[in-house]
Amino acid sequence: MKRSPKRVVLLGSTGSVGTQTLDVIRTFPDRFQVLGLAAGRNVDLLSSQIAEFRPYRYYTADGREPVNCADCRPASLIELATLNDVDLVVAAMSGADALEPAIAALRAGIPVALANKELVVMAGEHLRDAAKHGGTEILPVDSEPSAIWQCLRGELQPPRRLIITASGGAFRDRSWDALRSVSPEEALEHPTWQMGRKITIDSATLINKALEVIEAHWLFDMPYEQIDVVMHKQSIIHSMVEFQDGSVKAQLGPPDLRYPIQCALTHPDRVENVNLPRFDPVEVGNLTFEKLDTSLYPCFNLALDVGRRGGTWRAALVGADEAAVELFLAGKIGFTDIGPVIERGLRDHQPIMEPSLRQIMEAVAETARRVRSAVPVFKGV
Repeated sequence: MKRSPKRVVLLGSTGSVGTQTLDVIRTFPDRFQVLGLAAGRNVDLLSSQIAEFRPYRYYTADGREPVNCADCRPASLIELATLNDVDLVVAAMSGADALEPAIAALRAGIPVALANKELVVMAGEHLRDAAKHGGTEILPVDSEPSAIWQCLRGELQPPRRLIITASGGAFRDRSWDALRSVSPEEALEHPTWQMGRKITIDSATLINKALEVIEAHWLFDMPYEQIDVVMHKQSIIHSMVEFQDGSVKAQLGPPDLRYPIQCALTHPDRVENVNLPRFDPVEVGNLTFEKLDTSLYPCFNLALDVGRRGGTWRAALVGADEAAVELFLAGKIGFTDIGPVIERGLRDHQPIMEPSLRQIMEAVAETARRVRSAVPVFKGV
């Protein structure tokens, strides 16, 4: 019996995760149908995607109309995410814009493949409640939570511990003080992964790993005390799960984001993709693990401490980090200024402990504005 194509809406089609998602979909033209595409301001790329995948709805952040869209009409993000016939929403947009559409989809009973960990960090309880209300699930796309999710599938008892691996980013093994004059171009040279600019900088500061700990806390209902981070420079083991009997499961594979993307897209099936690299244990050789030296990554403890405070502190952290990375990439602050900029940007935050979605979004935007407006104060921290 022939399977009907899975109907997909992709939020963030022109970014790094979005283009890789379409690369996977392109490989399986009979398994997927793209119903809607949402992009930021790269209308040229969106136009070519519309010409290839023929969705019937689109969204652009600035309202510009792409070419090749005679049969494709504009829609809001929430309209896209809740189309009557959509089977899966892929939330790959950076920032907070995909939060309300993701929650709307979940509440409507539509599963969400979630690539944007910031959404879970800022509003984990809202996402979890929306999935429960809609009787559906959140499918992790980021490599580390995807690995944990895959290790937990089929298990009947809760795990004892989650072990998240970290590559160390572009400047691993270099002291924080030695990084004062590094350029954005140097920070964007990740040793093992090819990712978007924002997440690559977050990997260099290791804020990314703190966000993943917070994400795992909410996605898998695990106490922070039972989530560990270890250095694993080869980026082959993407995370591990320890169970009550001491057994440990690990999910391994090449550092290629198309693997976790495809896992979420084809769930619950596993499908061969001849375009993806294969894992060869002999070629890989040794796999090593080291204790995380937080003195090399002061931003890690800063972000984890703020995230554990709860309420809108987590949203404020997301906004402060987004603005600080933006300032660094623009050459307005140094790499080692990122942590102090975030910390100072959070000083005036007035937390709300049980926030609404609107209050969460406001906390992100307000903190980001405060950080950007204080650049002269932060310069040379």
